[in-house]
Amino acid sequence: MRHTVELAELGGNDEGPRVLMLPGLGARGSGFRELASRLTGVARPVLVEYPEGERAACGARALAEQVLRVTGNVDAVVASSFGGMVAAHLAAGGATRGVAFLGAFTRTSHVGPRGRLIAMMGPIAVVGRPGRVAASLAAWRLVPSHQVADVVPTTTRERLSTLRRALSIHAEPPPPDLRPLKVSCLCIQGDRDVLVPPSSLERLAASLPEGTPRHLLRGAGHVPYFSHPDACARLLTPWLQALSPAGLAGLAAALEAEEGAVA
Repeated sequence: MRHTVELAELGGNDEGPRVLMLPGLGARGSGFRELASRLTGVARPVLVEYPEGERAACGARALAEQVLRVTGNVDAVVASSFGGMVAAHLAAGGATRGVAFLGAFTRTSHVGPRGRLIAMMGPIAVVGRPGRVAASLAAWRLVPSHQVADVVPTTTRERLSTLRRALSIHAEPPPPDLRPLKVSCLCIQGDRDVLVPPSSLERLAASLPEGTPRHLLRGAGHVPYFSHPDACARLLTPWLQALSPAGLAGLAAALEAEEGAVA
C-alpha cells in the first residue's frame, strides 16, 4: 500500500525538462510508461503514483500539495482526466512552467452536464468493481488482462481510495483559471472519450492561456497516453523541447529581437 506519493524516475535527456506524469482518478501512473519511454530522448519523465488508504482521502488541491512535497518544482506536467485538476493547482502555485492536458479538465464544469456526476465514479469503483470491460471502454480498444490495473482501480484499497478522492472533489474550491498566467499549455483529446467528451476540449481551452494548441485524436478514448503513445509523443515532443533550457533561451532571444525591431 502506498501511504505517500511514489515516483518512478525514468532518466532520459539530462538537458531536457523534468516532466511529471499524473494519472486520473483511479488509474496508475504506470499506465504512462509507454508514452514516457518515447519521451526520454527530449525529457526526463517521472511517473507518479498517488497514495492509497486513508491518506488518499483528499481532493485535487490537497493531492497537489502532497505531490509538490515529494517532487518539488518541475518543468512540465502531463496530466490525464482528474490529474488535470491536480496539475492546475500546481501551475497556479507556480510549481510548473507547462501543463499538457490529456482527456483532462481543471473544473468539473468543463465536462458539461455529466461533470455533476464525477463524484459518482467513487461509488462505481467500489460497487461496480471495474475490470477488463471498463478498462477497454476507457481505452476504446481491448486492454490485455495484465494491463487492466493501469487503467482502472482493481484492488480493494485502490477502489476505496478512488471513492474517498472522488467524494472530495466538490468539497474544495476548484483550481483557478490558468488563462492569465504565464504557463505553457497543450490539450490532447480523444474523439472516442466516453468519460470526458470531446466537447470538453473547448471549455477547458477557454480557461487556459490564449493560443493554447488543441488536438483531437481520432480513434482515441479516455486514456490516449495509454492507447496511442506514439501519437501523443509526436504532439508532446515539440512542446517539451520548447520548455527545455535551450528552447527557453531561444524564445527569450526571439522576444528580445522582436522588441528591438519594434523600438
